[in-house]
Amino acid sequence: MHSVQKIAEGIIDREGGYVNDPDDPGGATNFGVTIHTMRGLGLDLDRDGDVDAEDVKRLSRAQAVAIFIQHYFKKPRIDLLPLALQPSVFDMQVNAGSNAVKILQRLLRNCNEHVSVDGVIGPKTAAATSRVFKRDSHLLVDAYGIARRNYYFRLADGRPASRKYARTRGGGKGGWIKRAEEFISPRFHMTDGEFQRRVSSWA
Repeated sequence: MHSVQKIAEGIIDREGGYVNDPDDPGGATNFGVTIHTMRGLGLDLDRDGDVDAEDVKRLSRAQAVAIFIQHYFKKPRIDLLPLALQPSVFDMQVNAGSNAVKILQRLLRNCNEHVSVDGVIGPKTAAATSRVFKRDSHLLVDAYGIARRNYYFRLADGRPASRKYARTRGGGKGGWIKRAEEFISPRFHMTDGEFQRRVSSWA
């Protein structure tokens, strides 16, 4: 099992460097850390009295790792989850905030666990996850990854501007789908045909 530091480094590798895509609600982003996160943390790196895109550009990889570990792993208490599930939930927490935990909680409810879908890992969610994980550890990890993939598809279904993150210009799997499938066993990866059928309704 990789350390939290290694998992955070892997997230940064997937996120890449500085981007400011007008189609991305996150706004200016560097190493996966958005300008909104930096404003929330008061990271005025150029000390000019505000937090803007220039501050995002100045963010270092080491600072991004520290932010991820403290605010996207420790603060949401992902450490309370089974080790095998932590990398995927941590990665999704960075990518989608509290939706990462809500996806897990919906899965737990589908497994007849009575938990609230509130995006918070408390004692009940942690205990329910442990029970389901003990019944079939591999199934829960794969099911979570598949639920992540479905979440991305639904986002793209409802927001055409986001489809470029789920499907490449050439028509293949986009970054969102590939990212989800990094945490899914190969036997559950979508074939090219399955993917094409899933996105066939998109313009």
